[in-house]
Parts: sequence; C-alpha cells; structure tokens
Amino acid sequence: MDLLTRRYRTARSIAGPLLFVEQASNVSIGEMVRIVLSDGGERSGQVIEVSDEYAVIQLLEETAGIGIHETDIFFSGSVAKVNLSLDMLGRRFNGTGKPIDGLPPVIPNRRATITGYPINPVNRDEPSDFIQTGISAIDGLNTLVRGQKLPIFSGPGLPAKEIAGQILRQAQVVSEREGFAVVFAGIGITSREASFFIEEFERGATLHMSTIFLNLAEDPPIERLLTPRFALTAAEYLAFEHDMHVVVILTDMTNYCEALREVATAREEIPGRRGYPGYMYTDLATIYERAGRIKGKKGSVTQIPILTMPDDDITHPIPDLTGYITEGQIVLSRELHKRGGYPPVDILPSLSRLMNLGIGVDKTREDHRELADQLYAFYAQGRDVRRMASIVGEEGLSESDRLLLKFAIDLEMEYINQGDTSRDIIETLGLGWRLLQRFPEDRFTRVRLEIMEKYYGS
Repeated sequence: MDLLTRRYRTARSIAGPLLFVEQASNVSIGEMVRIVLSDGGERSGQVIEVSDEYAVIQLLEETAGIGIHETDIFFSGSVAKVNLSLDMLGRRFNGTGKPIDGLPPVIPNRRATITGYPINPVNRDEPSDFIQTGISAIDGLNTLVRGQKLPIFSGPGLPAKEIAGQILRQAQVVSEREGFAVVFAGIGITSREASFFIEEFERGATLHMSTIFLNLAEDPPIERLLTPRFALTAAEYLAFEHDMHVVVILTDMTNYCEALREVATAREEIPGRRGYPGYMYTDLATIYERAGRIKGKKGSVTQIPILTMPDDDITHPIPDLTGYITEGQIVLSRELHKRGGYPPVDILPSLSRLMNLGIGVDKTREDHRELADQLYAFYAQGRDVRRMASIVGEEGLSESDRLLLKFAIDLEMEYINQGDTSRDIIETLGLGWRLLQRFPEDRFTRVRLEIMEKYYGS
C-alpha cells in the first residue's frame, strides 16, 4: 500500500461485479474507489462491505480486463457525491451523474452525498395540495397529493411508460403553479424507452424544467443501485433549497431490485423470498421515504415509482414490499388493456391513502370525496353483476342488475378510457355526475342530501 495516496495492489479475487481487496485499512462503507488497469484504463467502484480481512468493492463498469496482480486500487476517502445547481434543469445525465447531453459538467453551488438524510418525523409536514395529473382515474378516484409516494403497478407489456409520459406533460400543482419541476430516473430502461421519455418532455415543453438521469439496459446493472439516489438528491436540492414542487418518476424499480439481487448473489448472501435479499424492504425504504414535505419549507418531493409485476403477480416481493412502504398504488388492468382502454387503470385494487388530504373545499371541490365513494360503490356492484352474467347470461339479470352492468361498462369506456388527453378536475367531477344521473336518487348511499341537491342533475 502507498501510505500517501492510499493505493493498493492487494486485489484477491473478482466475483461477478465485486472486487475483493485484502489488507485495506481505514476504509468506510460507501467510499468511492478508482481502479487503474495495467493498460492505463480506469474503472470506478464503491465499497459495499468491510471486514478485518478484506474490503468488497462494487464495480460500476464491466470487470473485463481487470488483472488481479497488475491493478492499482485508489480509495478516495469520500462517498459518492453529486454536483448540485439550478443548472441541472434541462440537463441529461447517466446513472452516476455524468453529463450525456454534450454539455460540460455542472458547476456546483454545492456537492452532496447521494445517500441523503431521512426527514425527521418531527419535522415532516403533512402531505397536502392536490396535484392534477389530467388523468380522471387518478385525479377523481385515486388523487395524488403533494409530498406523497404513489407507485404505478404494471404488468409486462402494459402502457406504464405511456402513462408516466402523460403525467410528465400534464402534472401541475393547481393551487401553486410556480416553481414546478420534474426529475426523471430511468433505471435499466432500453434506448427506445429513453428516447420515448425525452420526446415526451419535449412534447410537453417541460424539458427546461426537468432533470433526467438515464441508466440504460446496456449499462452495468450495478449502476442501477445509484441512479435513483442521484435523482432523489437532485430533487431534494430543488425542493428544499429552491422551494420547488418536484415530481420524481422512477422507472423501472423492478430492474433496481434485480440488480440488488445480483449483488447479493455475488456476495453469497443468504437469499430471502424468491432469491431477493432479506434487507430489500429496508433498501427500498431508503428510496421511497425520501418523498415528503418539511415544516417551514415551501417545496416538496412527490414520488411516482413505476414497477413491472412479474407474471402480473401483485403478491410478488417487489410490489408487495413497495405497497407496505408507499401510500397506495395505481394498478393497471390487462383485461381493460385488451379491450382497448387507455389508461387501463383498475380502480378497485388501486388506492391513494392520502387522497382525503388533497381534496375537498378550497382544494378540488366539496363533493369530491362523496362522488368518488358513490362511483366506487356502483362500479363494484357492476363488476359483481358482470361475473354473474358470465354464468347466467344477461337474459337472467334483473332490470336493476342491467343498469349496474351498463354503468360499469360506461365508467370504463367513458371515464377511465380517456385516451391521451388531459382533463381538469372540474371536467373529471362533472363527468362522474353525468354517469351517476342514470340512477334514481333513492339508490345513492354515499352522498349527503345537500350535495345531491347541489350537483345531482345539474
């Protein structure tokens, strides 16, 4: 070891993306490492484990060409950091924060570690203020609230990226239009998907107020573990130091978890459910819990993570653990997608636990909660009737049942299936009332009389 430069030539072995270094002293977890090859090429890495015998370095590039005895390993003494400045807006970076848009590196106002700091529960402010996405199935029935973390659960082949793109173009905080920004993190996405999202930013004229981090499918899987943390550090800077309302879109968190499993396997850790590490819940929480608001600060970080459910299984460990940490979920329906519905949101398993904090008088409208409850009630009954009709046929249904069945179909095809268009909240609420007008007043069980008198039939 070189005592002045902390240079080591004691690499012992390589296992997958991991490099094991013996006799490394004064090394800390999270420390960044520079690896210089015998031919002058360089790799970068991060210390992920330290023991009395060795340090484990997680390489951020491929391991091909690394010789055990000819490689110099330099420990930086500091953890991964990102340059922070308002100049990040309108820029594109790779998964480790390096510019990929042909422009020079950001001149920082300050540098910050990407691990972030958990918001003190005492200082957390209650999420509030309605974020209008322009999508009725979300705005009307599963409202997104500023400071919330609301994931989208998708199956393979369902249009999750199209919905994310639509939210990118249309999202706005209705009560405060100023200081709105979007941070996008593409995790293990294809070049085609990356081009799609960039086109969506340009189409919505939001590119100048966006910061994009892209880890592509051909990039090292290990880089995927850093990408959301770089993105969230940028979002926290914009929100809590420049009072911006920041929406963070993370796609695809399934790729993140696959990379986490790959590293755990290389470290020969004891696997948990379906081979994923037992600490995956804690690891995901370090990402999702970075959403929120802080008392005394105007800004906020709102998260929309997107994940693909393997085999459409909502009980799979990735959506299962995500559902425990986040405040609801938007679930996409393959059945509705097959029938041509877009966005194919299945509203019955979908949920926004913070919806009540962002709707009502002075936020959306006084009838919002009760209208949503009544739509849910009639739609759930209509879905039950549809199952019954598949057994007895529509001829065996009563007139009341036929009315519910027709309502369920119309709600899907007129309310949920809005296509690639934007509806404001007043339009969404009005459409809900129009769909309910087919029912006589005595069928309403979730709406107060004074609300009925004001909105029913208007």
